[in-house]
Amino acid sequence: MTTYKVGGPARWFAEPDGLEDLRSILEVVPDPMQVWVLGRGSNVVISDAGFDGLVIRLGRGFSAVDVRDDGTIVAGASAPLPILARAAAEAGRSGLEFYVGIPGSVGGAVVMNAGGHGSDTASVLVEATVLDVVTRSVDRRTPVDLDLSYRHSNLTDDTIVVQATFSTEAIDPAEGMDRLREITRWRREHQPGGTLNAGSVFKNPPDASAGAIIDGLGLKGTHVGPVSVSPVHANWLVATEDATASDIFAFVQYIKRLVADRAGIELVPEIRFIGAFPERWEQP
Repeated sequence: MTTYKVGGPARWFAEPDGLEDLRSILEVVPDPMQVWVLGRGSNVVISDAGFDGLVIRLGRGFSAVDVRDDGTIVAGASAPLPILARAAAEAGRSGLEFYVGIPGSVGGAVVMNAGGHGSDTASVLVEATVLDVVTRSVDRRTPVDLDLSYRHSNLTDDTIVVQATFSTEAIDPAEGMDRLREITRWRREHQPGGTLNAGSVFKNPPDASAGAIIDGLGLKGTHVGPVSVSPVHANWLVATEDATASDIFAFVQYIKRLVADRAGIELVPEIRFIGAFPERWEQP
């Protein structure tokens, strides 16, 4: 269920098909069981031991995309971002084209303030509908409420994004589709498609590019066992089919240490490591 295709099982797994279904599941979760929401698995690495709690993946009832007459677009949290981008362009609405290149979900985009190609979620989000895991109450939060900044929000694992509303501008549908094709073309040329990866691994430091830093140190193609720095994009770490979550975790720490030692820059992972990972790791 993740793009790296690694990780152990969850103790419990549920796929609610709507808000009331989700609430009914949360009502019977024993305290203090951990609850974690899995989107499209494009920005996470799950421990080889799995997750000792309840994993929720929002079902089809959370996947609708509705283009409103006022130009806003309301999308369920499980809606894939590329589908949201295409629905907007086909309806003659602009502003969400950058989502076509992000293999995540609407909910994940809000939590991580996902972005690319000069835009991000904070710049197009009107409000997000959020469910409190403990009280099961729902409230609406603006980008200011969410404290959105670069790859950051103040949302915690005690909250679940169930829906989001986006602002858009009018555009000729043909021009919108052309923009989508251009972004898709750029992605194919500059990102290692067809590999096991989790997208960009490290956040960009202020006024710098993590990929350029790693590339500048001559680390493209560097590998330890089944994990390597992509020769196409240095901020993408690709794995072979026999890689484990521990292999990926250790390699991320290895590249982080090399960059710190050689460039004096402390890279921060953008991907999340879920479950038990060692506090200490052996240098490859």
